[in-house]
Amino acid sequence: MTRVFRTAAMAATTAVLCLAASACGPDGEKSEQDGGKAAGATAKPSGAASSTAGDPAASDSAPAPTSTPTSSGEVLDRAGLAKVALTTGEVANYEVTPMQGGEESGTERSENKDCEPLVAVINGAPQPTPAATVFRTVMDKSEEGKDDQTVVTEILTSHPKDTAQQLMRGVRDAVRACAGGFRTSSEDGPSTYTEVKQLPLPPAGQESIAYQVTGSIEGDKVPLVFQLVRTGSTVVTFYVAEFITAKTPQLPAELVAAQAAKLP
Repeated sequence: MTRVFRTAAMAATTAVLCLAASACGPDGEKSEQDGGKAAGATAKPSGAASSTAGDPAASDSAPAPTSTPTSSGEVLDRAGLAKVALTTGEVANYEVTPMQGGEESGTERSENKDCEPLVAVINGAPQPTPAATVFRTVMDKSEEGKDDQTVVTEILTSHPKDTAQQLMRGVRDAVRACAGGFRTSSEDGPSTYTEVKQLPLPPAGQESIAYQVTGSIEGDKVPLVFQLVRTGSTVVTFYVAEFITAKTPQLPAELVAAQAAKLP
């Protein structure tokens, strides 16, 4: 059974949390409505973002910036997370809105236990289970109407005790262990991710890691880029995808920096 991609913003946010299941059924058939591509769901490379070229090992475990931010260590509730989330006007040209359907997590389950942390992030439900979660969609309004409009998903989560560090450690280990890719299963059928690689994006917060997971839709590569940033007990997951070409999408560095600066 084939599930059709939603509108541009939705396809760039909620649909990709269950990538292959949203675009293809078990038989790998593409959506006939949009030719297997979600219009407007591609992330446009940003000149402000760093190049993904270089040695991924250079950002292994993503060391913190030279000036490491301090943290209150406060475990925020949902209202607290909403207050520290980016808002429209804080970064020029970008509109920030609550993510439609954000409460619905994906249902992917990894066939490889070592890759479970990556699948949890893809599902929009980073593990260990957070104390609170807030979802945001960030869109570049200066590119409105373009097929390659920049659309970024933000997932803010708060974690008790040392579980924020545990989340980061689990993702870091999974990136290494699952470099050759992995498969998942869900209520919509199997999904295939062919490659995982760490990316040397600029570090942020007290700890960060950036990586690409390459999905596969009927043989076509679909790059998904994630960056997780932790300060204290709060973790922000940034996500962009490229549904039209196989090029690595880039996260606008100004968004990551601005959001990281607001974390308690």
